[in-house]
Formats: sequence, structure tokens, C-alpha cells
Amino acid sequence: MMDDTPSIPATHSSEPSRGLLDRFIRPRSIALVGATERSIWSVAAHDNLVRFGFAGRIIPVNPKGGTIHGLPAATSCAAAGESIDAALLMVPATALLDTIEDLRSAGVAGAVLLSSGFAEMGSAGAVQQAQLAQAARKVGIRLLGPNCLGFVNYIDSTPMWTTPLRRPTPGPTFALVSQSGALAAHLEQSAHQQSIGLTHIISTGNEADVDVADAIDYLAANSPARAIALFLETVRHPARFAKAVAYADSVGKPVIVLKVGSSEAAAQAAQAHTGSLVGNDRVFDALCRQLGMTRVRSLEELVITADLFARLGPVARPGLGLIAMSGGLGEIATDQAECEGTRIPPLASSTTSALRETLPAFATPNNPLDLTGAAMLEPDLITRAMEVTSRDPEVGLIAYVFDPPVKKDKLGFAERFMRAIGAGAKASAKPSLMLSATFSPVSSETRALAEDNGIIYSGGGLRHVLRAIGQLCRWSARRGRSNVPLAIVSRVNSQPGTEREVLNHLAAFGLDVIPGAVVGSADEAVAAARKIGGPVVLKIASPNILHKTEVGGVALKIVGDDAVRAAHDALRGRVAAARPDARIEGVIVSPMRTGGVELFVGTMRDSQFGAAIAVGLGGVFVEVLKDTSLRLLPVTEQDALEMLDELRGRAILDGFRGAPAVNRQAAAKAIVAIGNAALALAPNLVSLEVNPLLAWDDQIEALDGVTVWDGEREQA
Repeated sequence: MMDDTPSIPATHSSEPSRGLLDRFIRPRSIALVGATERSIWSVAAHDNLVRFGFAGRIIPVNPKGGTIHGLPAATSCAAAGESIDAALLMVPATALLDTIEDLRSAGVAGAVLLSSGFAEMGSAGAVQQAQLAQAARKVGIRLLGPNCLGFVNYIDSTPMWTTPLRRPTPGPTFALVSQSGALAAHLEQSAHQQSIGLTHIISTGNEADVDVADAIDYLAANSPARAIALFLETVRHPARFAKAVAYADSVGKPVIVLKVGSSEAAAQAAQAHTGSLVGNDRVFDALCRQLGMTRVRSLEELVITADLFARLGPVARPGLGLIAMSGGLGEIATDQAECEGTRIPPLASSTTSALRETLPAFATPNNPLDLTGAAMLEPDLITRAMEVTSRDPEVGLIAYVFDPPVKKDKLGFAERFMRAIGAGAKASAKPSLMLSATFSPVSSETRALAEDNGIIYSGGGLRHVLRAIGQLCRWSARRGRSNVPLAIVSRVNSQPGTEREVLNHLAAFGLDVIPGAVVGSADEAVAAARKIGGPVVLKIASPNILHKTEVGGVALKIVGDDAVRAAHDALRGRVAAARPDARIEGVIVSPMRTGGVELFVGTMRDSQFGAAIAVGLGGVFVEVLKDTSLRLLPVTEQDALEMLDELRGRAILDGFRGAPAVNRQAAAKAIVAIGNAALALAPNLVSLEVNPLLAWDDQIEALDGVTVWDGEREQA
């Protein structure tokens, strides 16, 4: 049986490695290996260090020596005659193995590998990359890359980065980790256009050594960043990644991720329902939910969401109070909020009464609140409206929609409005922000004006900011509840293949299963039906047939000896004609169940993230609607309850139109049992499915069970 899911320790297991990374990312001396004024990479790297005001020593390294970038060049790192903290390697891939020994001689803690031509080129490149990583690991040097642009430590004015960077924006909020150096550069530009300050950029490239998990762990422990933004193409070490994200969450640094591509489910899973239902990267979505990680879908959304998470922090309740000087903006915001899952609650009567005393007679106290053009003449209305709305018991966050000019306006209108908004933020009982109506650049003057008035301002526009607020509210509600799926399980020595074998295995894990007898003749079928004493179901028992109805292998609602005998013989005849190759172990005789709600529960094995479980409405609905919720295994009962609540058809579980309601707690226990039963089977299990799992009168019972194993194929 499975043990409880282990908790994440307060400290992370990579603390010794963090110290080496800290010396690498906060160096006092940097070697530019392969430096030359003919290289755009070398010129950009040196220029970045100078413009950022790097306070340590810069050592150009070139076998020819001389003067490079106005500095005396060493012929090697060892020849520099001093210990060097970090190195930027701008040498051909074929020369890197020889370079490692030189780095060791100079005591280098870590190196950035700019060169490409490794694992991204195929198997030969992957072998060379592994050799390089092994050589560096052997001498205690951390490698960032290869095929990366480097890192930027804005806090210590240390850019080891090989393309031109903009000057750092004051007021750092979040750190950025990207597997793509080019996309990291785009994200840095987007943050700069929004006047958002970053603490770090780490481009991990091929991740021969330092990977995304290392970067998250380091930033969570050492960076002043209040959030961590990720751009991912893949997750190379899922277990370490999950631990690092959970650690960051535990120290109050939410992780926001933009991931492209998809994890590939095992090809055999398509034989059963689960593989086709899960598809693409829904397994990664499940991991995000379990870890409390926020997933976004665009570069702009990543920047805006990470910035707001960092500057607002957790909110106590999910309701948004939205205020503007336009009824149209309020209507657009209401529609957008509904699409993005952001709650704009109706105001309490006490709030509307207080607003009537504050607003002009022609204004209507609603949420969103239209202050009308009266606020143009009396900006103090903004302050009073924000303060009153913030006291509403259903409001957890106040947002005011206003587009300030990029440059200081001559008439001073913007300053007057922003002073009023700032006063409202100070008087507000809840966190407050100002947002633009459309996606807008934020100038340094605008950012300074907002900060001088104590305003958290985002130029992300209604769509991005409202979505970010919804994401923030959901993260706030579940922070501290990260469930890292670490499977600890005792294996069982069996490989159930037939329906009854699968059901018997499930029963051993505490799941109620429908009784049934496997019979070898019509007479035995009659005897089994008499023992049941009511309408029965006959089903073919064969390890080679997954979908019994497709070969005529099911007979329903059979009553009486003659009917049972006839149904048995007819069923065997249909199956023999449809699948003469199948191994038949007999016919299952079970009681006929009617009524209740049918659920589907299926597990599958993802090639990247491991075992996962999907839950949906059962019977044919699971194929038609494809309405499922997914988690990685193992799951807790709380996970299972959340999965049920995520179904679009969840109203059916609560007694839709007079039907009996499903006991959700009992269903959650059953889902956990099925997941544990799947984990207990051998690693070559591709999928275990229960369809249907019948819920009626507070009872939960598995009516059918199917397994798929590596190498199995259901023939047409």
C-alpha cells in the first residue's frame, strides 16, 4: 500500500551547490575567455559590464595576449595569476574540454558556455555535451549552457550576457529564468518598456549542468525577487523541478510559467480512453495546479503577471472592486473578468448606501463603479470611492482604471488624478492598484509619478491585468498547499489483465467493486445468475479485448434461465466471429446496476512526468465531452475533491434536476484508491481505467476495470 505523500522540507537539498552558484552569480572577478574585439559577443559582453558599472575585475583571455577592450589580456586563466570567480566562454565547442582544465587551475566557480553545437545537434552533440559536463563536475565547476546567452545579476550590477542590454530599471520586482536566451532578451525588452525592474535573468540553454530547477532554487534562497518568471521548452528533471518550485512557494516567491510544446504520452495509452483524453501538455497543467504554479500563455502576460504578483503579494479574498470614469470600460471589464475567471462581486447594501452619500446623484453605485465625468471636476471623488469600496466584505482588491500620459502634461491633470488615486490607495482597507485601459508603455516619468504617490501601476491593459488578478487570487487561495507528487509505493507482484483481475486488484486497495463470477459455460452462467437473484449483465472475459461493446461482448438486463443461456451463447458467438484471435477466459456474470451517476477514472503514464490520473463523467460522456480534470500521482483526497469541482459538468454531481447527489467525499476516497492501485503495479503499466465508477445512494462502486501494458496492442 502507498505511504503518505512526503512533505517538502523547509530547507532544500541543494544548499552546498547554492554556495558555488552564489560565487558564480555574484563574482568579484570575471574572465572573458576567447575575448577579441572582432567578436560581437565579446564586445557586447564587455560593454554590458562597463555600462552596468561592474565593480570587480574584468580579465580578457586570449592565447595571443596583448590589449583587448582596453584591458591587458591574459594568455590563459591560469596565467592571470589570481583566483577567478566566473568565466564567460566564447570559444569553439571543440576547444571547451581543454578549457575546463585551465578554469580549474584558476579556481573558477562557474562558467557560461555561449557555444552551440551540442545536444541540440543530435546524438553526437549530446555525447560531447555529457563529456563536457562530466569534466566540469569532476573538478567542481558549475556550467551554465551550452547554447545560452548567460545571466544578468541586476542587484550586483553583474551582466555576464552576450547581447546588448538596456540600462537597468530601478525598483526590482521579479527574476526571470529562460531556456531560450533570445526569448529572455525579448522579455527583458518588454519589462523595460513597462519600466519594470528585474533582479536577475538566467538563460539556461541546453542545461548540461545548471538547469531551471537549480536557478529557481538559487533565486528562492538568495534573490530579493518577490516572484520568479519562467520560460520553458521542456522540464528535464521533473522531480527536482517540482521540489524547487515548492521550495520557492514555501518562502513566498510564486512561480509564473510560460511553457511551449507538450509532454508526449506513451503511445500505447491511446488504446484506452485516458491517453486521448489527456493529450498534449495537460499533464504539465496538472503539475502547475499541484505545485501552486501559475501558467500564462503569452510573453506579455508573463511579464505583467509576474510583476503584479511581486508588487501586490497575496490577497485575503478574491473579489475585485473596479472603478473607472467610464461606464463602457466597466462593461468591457465585466465581460473580460468573466472570461478570465476574475470575480467582480456585487456590492453589499452597506457599501452602496455609503457610495450614494459620496457620489453625485446621477451616478449609480455598482461594481464596476462608474464615477462619471464628475471626477474630472472633483478628483477627490476617486479617493472617497476607493476608500468606501475597499470596506465591502466581498472585495479583496481595489483597481482604478486610468491611462496617465507618457510625459508630464502641461496642465497637470494627470498629477491631480494620480494624487487622488494615491490618496485612495493609502485610505483603502485592501490592496490597491491602477491599471491602464489598453496595453501601454510605461515611461520612467510615469513610473516615478506613480511611486511618488504610493500607487502600484500596471500598463498591461484590462485583459492582461484582469487575468493576472484572477491568477493572483487563485494562487493566494491555495498558497502553502503545494502537493509535490513524489510516489512512494510498495509494488505488488501481479499484472492484472482481465476485467475481474483488475477489479480484484482495485478491491485490495479499498475500492468497492461490483461482484462477479467468471463462468465457462451456459449452465454455469445460469447458476451464477440464480445466485445473484435479479437482472444480470454478461460480459466477455479476455485480456485481448479492451472495448467489449465493440465486438458484441456485452449483454444487459438479462432475466431468467432461458434468457441467460441464450445470451451467453449468442455473446460467445459474436465475439468468436469478431475476434477469432482473442484468448477467451470465459464470461463474467454480474448484477445489473441502474440509476446513479457514472464517473470515469483513468491513469496513464506520461513519458516526462510519470503517472497521472484523470477524472470525468463516465460512460460514453467521457468520450463525447472530453470533460476531465488531471493530476499527477499520487493524489490526496483534497486533490480529488478539487478535480471533481473542476469538471464543466460538475452540476450533475450535485443532483441536477432532482437526480440524487454524488457523495463527493466518498468519490474522492475512491479516486485516491484507484491512483494508489495503479502506482502499486509494475512500471510497465501504461494505463488503468475504471469506467464506469458508479455513484448512488452515498455508495461508490467500480463496474469495470481495464489495464494496458507496454507492448500490448488491441487488433482491429
